[in-house]
This record gives sequence, structure tokens and C-alpha cells, in this order.
Amino acid sequence: LLLHFHPIIEAISLCARPADGRMKLLASRRSSKFEQQKATARHMVSDTDPLKFREKFGYGLGDAASNFFFQVFNLFLLYYYTDVYGLAPAAVGTMFLVTKVVDAVSDPVMGLIADRTESRWGKFRPYLLWAAVPYGLFGYAMFAGPEFSDTGKLIYAYASYTLMMLAYTAINVPYSALMGVISPVSFERTRVASYRFACAFAAGWLIATFVTPLKNVLGGGDEVLGFRLTMMMFAVISIALFWVTFATTRERVKPMQEKSDLKLDFQAMLTNLPWITLFFAAIFTLMNAAVRNGTIMYYFKYYVGD
Repeated sequence: LLLHFHPIIEAISLCARPADGRMKLLASRRSSKFEQQKATARHMVSDTDPLKFREKFGYGLGDAASNFFFQVFNLFLLYYYTDVYGLAPAAVGTMFLVTKVVDAVSDPVMGLIADRTESRWGKFRPYLLWAAVPYGLFGYAMFAGPEFSDTGKLIYAYASYTLMMLAYTAINVPYSALMGVISPVSFERTRVASYRFACAFAAGWLIATFVTPLKNVLGGGDEVLGFRLTMMMFAVISIALFWVTFATTRERVKPMQEKSDLKLDFQAMLTNLPWITLFFAAIFTLMNAAVRNGTIMYYFKYYVGD
């Protein structure tokens, strides 16, 4: 009852006050309401304002964090498994093929989970906070090099590689989606993308240039120890960079929730000739990059002799 009659009681109490007191109270309320309206207006304007350098660079650092592991996998992982950890090349190739089946399922599932996430930090940013530590730990675990039997080493490689790929999916699918909601202005999103790829290529250059010297210096001739310490350092850096991305970015666009028919979506996709063309172009491009990057270490070790 008190809640129901509160406006009436408040009006009576206001009328019972002296005139000057009523005027001061009304002025105070008008001022408070005006400040709220200004704050709302500032918030609406800020969503379409140009993004600050801090946020664009902070977002780009997330891709740098990804490349501290992604580029190591491209250039050094096959070599590490066969020549450093001592696994049979055929077993490693089979492992890569089998674990990609997990990737084929986990990527769209993670997209569905992220789309349905609701938190005070948004849909996608929370995963930069929550998944960063597992990402770093599993990335390090792949190069920890524990001493097991040949079978034990292969089981360990399967387990650590699969867990790392799941952690990579859990943080990179939301990270990529974040760019779509960081600003409602397409030009700003394009500028953010340029920062992202600049940071990615810079990290890729750092990996290609310094991993070998680092593992030689840190390992003192022991490649297992050298890779272990190098990847420990990269894990810490990656976690820190993802947390910087989380802290410096904001989600400004709320995606529309639409019901979709999965069967119709697939039919539309498979009848879209430009999409099919780009799909196969991407497949062949990635295959070319994987074969080229995976053989570089063997080429220099066994042919160049360096």
C-alpha cells in the first residue's frame, strides 16, 4: 500500500512545505532529471564517435596474443613433435587429421554459445577474460615435453593438442565476433581490422625471427628445455595481451536475435556460388600455407644445414 500511494503521499508532503522549500526541491529534481538526460545523450553519441587509439590498438593486441601460438604451430609444431619430442611423422600427421574433426564441431558450437551469452561485459568480451588462462596453460602444455614411453608421448600429444585447440576456439571465435559489435559505424570497424592485422603480422614476424634464437639461448643446447621455456614466456605474454584487449574494448552493438532454420541456412549456403568459390579458395590457400610453413624447419635443418 505504501508503495502504491507513495506518489500521493509525496505530493501532500511537498505541498505542506514552505514555498521556498518546494521551489528548491523542484529545482533539484529538474536538475537531476536534466543530468540523467545529458548522461543518456552522451552515451548515445559515444557509441557512434570515432574509436580512440587505445581501443583500436587494444583490440589488435588480441590477434597478437593469438599469433604467439598460432604462428608457432604453423612453423615449429610439426618439427617439435618429430625431431624434438621423438614422435613418428605418420602418427603426428594422423593426429592432426583426427583432431581437426573436433575443430569442425567446436567452432560453430562456440559461436552458438557466444551468441547466447548475456553478461555485464557483453556477449563476447567475457571469453577474453575467462578463456585466457586455459589458453596459455594448454599452449604451454603442448611444449612441456614430459618423459613418457612412445605410446605415452603420443597420448599426451593427442590430449594436449586437442585441449589447446578447444581453448583456442573458446577465445578466438568470440574475439573475432567482437569486432562486429565494437562500433555501429562500418568505417570504424574497418579501421579496427587494420590495427588487428598489423598486430597479427608484427607478432608473426617476431615469432619467425626470435623463436629459434630464444630456444637456443634458454635451452643451452637442450631443445626440449628451450621450447618449454620459450613457450612458457609466450603463454604469459598471450594471457596478458588478451586481458588488455578485454580491458580496453567495449561492445556497442547489440546483435538482433533471430530465429533461423538450420536446414534452410545450409541450403542457401550450398547454392551460393560466390561463397563456394571463396570456400575452396580459402581451403587451398591454407593448405599451401600449412605445407610451406610446416616444411621450412626441415628444409633449413637437412638441406641448408642451419
